[in-house]
Amino acid sequence: MTYQCFDLKVENQIAHISMNRPEKRNSMIPSFWAELPELVRELETEHQARVIVISSTGPHFTSGMDISAFGGSESAQADPDPERNARLRGLRIYDNVRYLQETFSCLERSRVPVLAAVQGGAIGAGVDLITACDMRYMTADAFLTIYEINIGMTADVGTFPRITNLLPEGIVKELAYTGRRMGAEEAKARGLVNDIFQTQDDMLESVMNIAEQIASKAPLAIYGSKRMINYARDHSTEDTLDYVRIWNASMLQQDEIQESMRAAKEQRRGDYVDLPSPHKKMANSIDE
Repeated sequence: MTYQCFDLKVENQIAHISMNRPEKRNSMIPSFWAELPELVRELETEHQARVIVISSTGPHFTSGMDISAFGGSESAQADPDPERNARLRGLRIYDNVRYLQETFSCLERSRVPVLAAVQGGAIGAGVDLITACDMRYMTADAFLTIYEINIGMTADVGTFPRITNLLPEGIVKELAYTGRRMGAEEAKARGLVNDIFQTQDDMLESVMNIAEQIASKAPLAIYGSKRMINYARDHSTEDTLDYVRIWNASMLQQDEIQESMRAAKEQRRGDYVDLPSPHKKMANSIDE
């Protein structure tokens, strides 16, 4: 399938999604919000990708949301009755924001790890995107900014419930209240970013190497690890301990463990079973 906002390459079980509108600073136009979940769905149902890398092109990772993502959706659903339309305006905004939120939530729910490689600015909704990923990498000149405050908005597509798990509360509030830029060095020092690179080429080479390491592991074990880490973030220690007991009681595969041990002894890549394609109903759940 051809996408307007992205290029997709799948090689060696690594899916590389690249934003491809550098002349527009990779702004998130309406098609962006539909295409990204569709890409993830395609990777889960049609490819055997074991890891996803999201990168970009041009001077900035993304300049964030194009305001038409709001206006177009609301006007398309507008009721010809002005009074009725006024009464439903709040609900339409609520539904539209939920639709936008789902675009990034699909990355967090993906069964495979998602790595973000950021050059230049991750602005506004760009912060929502990268905080929904499992790991983040930046070029030395990269930065992020919760820009919404500068245009009189409260960030609402996913920044706050995720970034508060990645940064101290006081720092999050400072970023949210001032709209200031957080550079790559500060982001790494505060634990938001895994590593920094001098150039985008160096960054992509290293991120692809990390992706290759992930792709060489047992997919079911990677999936389980992602589920447990996300669950632990949102639940108590006791609840998480119980959940991992239940998970391993149902999912632990001795064949995969034995294959890992044989592969290590023979110094080769393990021959693992790929995750099955999701049931069609599950694949479509992102839109529900």
